[in-house]
Amino acid sequence: MGGMSALNSNGTTKRGGMFRRLAARYSSRPLGFFTGLLAVMLGIVILVLPSPYVVETPGPTQNVLGASGGRKVIDVQGVKTYDDTGRLLLVTVNAAGVPGYPVSNAEALWGWADPHMLVMPQEAVFPPGQTSEAYEQESKHEMTSSQGAAITAGLDYAAKLGVDVDGAHVTMHVDDIGGPSAGMMYALGLVDMLTPRHEAAKVTIAGTGTIDDEGKVGEIGGIGLKMLGAKRDGATWFLAPSANCADVAGHVPEGLRDVKVSTLGDAYRALVAIGEGKGADLPHCTAG
Repeated sequence: MGGMSALNSNGTTKRGGMFRRLAARYSSRPLGFFTGLLAVMLGIVILVLPSPYVVETPGPTQNVLGASGGRKVIDVQGVKTYDDTGRLLLVTVNAAGVPGYPVSNAEALWGWADPHMLVMPQEAVFPPGQTSEAYEQESKHEMTSSQGAAITAGLDYAAKLGVDVDGAHVTMHVDDIGGPSAGMMYALGLVDMLTPRHEAAKVTIAGTGTIDDEGKVGEIGGIGLKMLGAKRDGATWFLAPSANCADVAGHVPEGLRDVKVSTLGDAYRALVAIGEGKGADLPHCTAG
């Protein structure tokens, strides 16, 4: 009947006989065997536990002269805009281990072994105890502030180039991207759209860096991974903040040429030179 073990000819259960055979088999094993087995089981448990580290990998790129989610990344109303035949890519990193996106110890261990991943303590990325809601809110706030500074800097620089920006209304939009590091590329894309020349001229140019209202380009994190993402998505040039040069020199992927920039003006002049095929003499990051 259900729940009962069948009897063999000796009147003992088959299940009981199986346990005795297993006990007899392993009773002669040395203590080291069981110690090793316990260590293996403990190791497996540790590997699947949540890790106190953040693992970053190259993230998606986005052409700021194009569209995201069916909407223009940079939408300009009230003044005339111009198309460009090239692409200006903002670059990102994917992060696991941040609030709301846990990572296991096994994944962190894998990240240490992979040169295309970056592993950092969580406290270097976000405050201890920060909730997923607070993390998302902070990231969105940084992006909104970055876009506001990019609009101010971009319109001011375009005006210096002789563009009439009176009446210009600018909004910026990218799906699922947060933080301030796209500011420079937003501002550069805005200037490109407001000027009649085709600055990029069929070239794919990537870049990163924060920006302030005055057009100063600032340092960002994860630049090595961002260069890998730029190269993966077809960029041949990479605009890098001068403050990041120590992390750039000696780490530029083959086929990608870095250009050191400190201001939006530097970035725009580099864009023009690259589009004209005169980028060979542009400054790049050096060690020391």
